[in-house]
Amino acid sequence: MSRGRQTKIEDERANRYWGWVVRIGLLILALMALLGGSPTPSLAQTSPNSAEARARELLARLSPEEKVGQLFLVGFQGRDVSPGTPIHTLITRYHIGGVVLSAANDNFTGPEGTVAQTAALIRNLQQVAWDITQTPAMDVRSGQPLALTYIPLLVGISQEGDLYPNDQIFNGVTPLPSAMAVGATWKPALAEQVGQVLGKELYALGFNLYLGPSLDVLDVPNLGISGEDLGTRTFGGDPYWVGEMGKAFIRGVHAGSNGRIAVIAKHFPGQGSSDRSPEEEVATVRKSLEQLKQVELAPFFAVTQALPGNPISPDGVLVSHIRYQGFQGNIRASTRPISLDATALEQLLKLEPIGIWYQGGGLIISDNLGSNAVKRFFDPTGQNFDPRLVARTAFLAGNDLLYLNNFVGSGDTDAFDSIAKTLDAFVQKYLEDPAFAERVDASVLRILTLKFRLYPSFVLEDVIPEAIALNEVGRSQSVVFEVARQSVTLLSPDAADLSDALPRPPATREGMIFFTDVENARQCSTCPEQSVFAVDGLKKAIVRLYGPQAGGQINEAYLSAYSFQDLTAYLNGGQEMTALDNNLRQAEWVIFSILNPRRGHPEANALRRLLTERPDLIRNKRVIVFAFNAPYYLDATDISKLTAYYAVYSKAPPFLDMAARVLFQEVVPVGASPVSVPGIGYDLITATSPDPTQVIPIIVEPVGSEGAAIPSNTPQITATEAPSFRVGDVISIRTGLIYDHNRNPVPDGTVVRFMVTAGVGEKRIQQQIETVTVQGVAQTTYKITETSPIEIRAASDPALLSQIITINIINGQEAAVTAVLPTTIPTEVPERTVTPAEITPTPTVEPPTAEEETLPFGVGLISLVVVWGIGLGVGGIAAKKLAMRLAYQQSMFTIIGGMVAYVATLLLPASRSGFLQAGLPGILVAILLGCGVGWGLGRLWQVAGGQMRTWLEHWLGINESE
Repeated sequence: MSRGRQTKIEDERANRYWGWVVRIGLLILALMALLGGSPTPSLAQTSPNSAEARARELLARLSPEEKVGQLFLVGFQGRDVSPGTPIHTLITRYHIGGVVLSAANDNFTGPEGTVAQTAALIRNLQQVAWDITQTPAMDVRSGQPLALTYIPLLVGISQEGDLYPNDQIFNGVTPLPSAMAVGATWKPALAEQVGQVLGKELYALGFNLYLGPSLDVLDVPNLGISGEDLGTRTFGGDPYWVGEMGKAFIRGVHAGSNGRIAVIAKHFPGQGSSDRSPEEEVATVRKSLEQLKQVELAPFFAVTQALPGNPISPDGVLVSHIRYQGFQGNIRASTRPISLDATALEQLLKLEPIGIWYQGGGLIISDNLGSNAVKRFFDPTGQNFDPRLVARTAFLAGNDLLYLNNFVGSGDTDAFDSIAKTLDAFVQKYLEDPAFAERVDASVLRILTLKFRLYPSFVLEDVIPEAIALNEVGRSQSVVFEVARQSVTLLSPDAADLSDALPRPPATREGMIFFTDVENARQCSTCPEQSVFAVDGLKKAIVRLYGPQAGGQINEAYLSAYSFQDLTAYLNGGQEMTALDNNLRQAEWVIFSILNPRRGHPEANALRRLLTERPDLIRNKRVIVFAFNAPYYLDATDISKLTAYYAVYSKAPPFLDMAARVLFQEVVPVGASPVSVPGIGYDLITATSPDPTQVIPIIVEPVGSEGAAIPSNTPQITATEAPSFRVGDVISIRTGLIYDHNRNPVPDGTVVRFMVTAGVGEKRIQQQIETVTVQGVAQTTYKITETSPIEIRAASDPALLSQIITINIINGQEAAVTAVLPTTIPTEVPERTVTPAEITPTPTVEPPTAEEETLPFGVGLISLVVVWGIGLGVGGIAAKKLAMRLAYQQSMFTIIGGMVAYVATLLLPASRSGFLQAGLPGILVAILLGCGVGWGLGRLWQVAGGQMRTWLEHWLGINESE
């Protein structure tokens, strides 16, 4: 063979080798990008099957009418959804996104059959939306057939607990406690259990949208006689605890519904400080943005730490019609209602972490745009109301989903007329204004993404729950009973004085008279009136628990029951109240069941009138009051006239049973009020501050240890258990659980001061570091810089006592830690205070996110260059001593070994986390080892030779005969 022919063959062979090298290299580069070399989001976020990806695909196929319809959540009258009804037309022609059911709109019936009827109504609504997509419709603009896509309706409800008026359904379902009753337990686990019951039962009925929970903070209770405040609709008055209860409750709803109910937290950004019902008039809150961050917004910050789709995070927030004076710094300037103020709402939605949650797909829903408050805001006379203007203003303010109920414009015949005109106006604006169309598309994408999170496939069978689920509705009384047991609170007298005031329960032949602030309601306007809080409710509970059929502790003949209306008539001089007069004068026990002094119910003040106008009637009697609503409506003078005053917080049946058990001293009240009660001097800020009688535990450990906080109040550390340290060590100092006055962990952010004293005699130096608690524990670090005894204390005002930890290092030798209890309160004045650089606060550890960990792109690129550089270098060296074919082999084996090592370190769960933390140095070490192993295998391959090598060369297209 000629020299030229031989050279040509070797060149062709080299080209085939290099072609193979390039193909393998490209494949490995793609694998590197997949494993961590790409700066793009995690796989879950970019997957074509993600909720957002499917929403984008569907959005591209929708007509303008279908898109606009998705923006509206409407209320409607009655239960008829047959063709020709307004709601049927809104679904089939206007493609509305959802509905909200309420008792005021007669969407339910009762008291019998409420559950079955509600499930049937929701099933029929979804069926209407499904049926219209099974037959092509006609496009009104082009005249061509239009294939519609079934998009499940959002079917929402506000079911806050405590029966009427905060529950829309109060027949057949489990009567859940009020939010304040849950808050009075101070146990987020119970909040989660209540949420699970609610989620399970609402899902069984067919609901997929829950307008709640309320994250409002009642920091300043309204003591006016109107009683028009949030009352028991809030978890309490401490922002931290409202946030903790809110997170737990949201997690419970998601778990109980198997992720099929969207939770909409309300009333953003917080209306706890409002002084009137936002349904009737736009209330004004005088707070700056900084003040709102500290109180009203804090619970919303807490629940939006995670993105939508996380169990503890709401899927959306409902924006209230509240305006804020001083919001932007000028105390004389007021915002418009936040739901209608684009500038103010945008500013709020940029605050962290709400901003990240919002960018991650959080849905913004307006409060009812048909409320009297909104109508009066646009026209105080109430004569002119332009629904199109109102809806457009709310939408451009930043609301994605517009809630329309009783939405009737001036001159329109009914709500259907106004809603239809509003939808038509939105479609016309969409076609004419590209900027408006872009805004619509953005909101519809959020709405569709939410629906795809609820239902991965839009199929009717997946949307409607199985009928068997209804069998479990209304059967979770045990959870409610546990909340009642752990929430009931003794307000007055103190527990230590109760045995003197009430040494024993009522006796068999002692007269007992019950006065009840009766509450009646109707499930619908044509339904029969029901007794929600009956005149003899507490009396019946006592007879059932302690009457002839239950031990005979009381004789029913000595019990009588009257309403507050009866008592009011008696105080007004009613001549027909002879029986009440006799029973009251003969009774040894006078027991009141009170609600709130609500507007339009003057009889609600009957107790206060009796205490003020006729104290002679209750002299020398045991007067017991149970507050089945908020506990702060009585003042100090009223309470001073009572024998005992208890807060029960809710009028659900298990709470009546619990009141009876407390009265007969079978149960000791263990709850604590989650709101301030001025009448007894109970201040919530003081109650949630550190208990001054406790001794704060201190734990000292090497930095990086993962020992759990010691829950005991005065733990002991023995010499054998304690670690030992040397000069130069960095130690972790943390407290055990710090308790508040109610024996609950103090709220996050409670200030703790660590005092570290080093040296002896005149050389003693006290150093202070201030940090805050997280889940009741504070932590910091300290570096031991010299040989001297070290003493560590902690204080969190007003708790000034802590363990005293000593580290006695002598002559630089290793020293052990000892702990003793204090004998006196430590002095607050340090001998000499410095701020050493070696004392650093422990940074807050953020919880891990659900996103996949990735390497920076540069690390992957450097790794690739190193592997190929080593491989080509090996090939170049080998080419000087061996044939070109053998040099290529050594090069490729080296490269493959390095790449296999790179891929393996990032694929294997046991190694991935460690190498990601090690970064580039750790990856390079693995690559070098892999290249070495690859080169060794290549040499073994060349030595072994044989048929396998011939077959592989043939597979790679290497023809030795050429």
